[in-house]
Amino acid sequence: MTKTPDSSPEQKAEVLFYCPNCAAEASDPLTCGDCSAVICRRCGTPLESSDELGMG
Repeated sequence: MTKTPDSSPEQKAEVLFYCPNCAAEASDPLTCGDCSAVICRRCGTPLESSDELGMG
């Protein structure tokens, strides 16, 4: 018996984060164990989600 792929596979949308201090995309952010904040690995600044950035 062969396994068939699901007809509606759940694909997790990858969320991109941006560091306003480094002015760069953070591809490997850290998550605070206490408050679950997503922070920049380089400078420690809280990151912004790419969908929250003000465009225009």
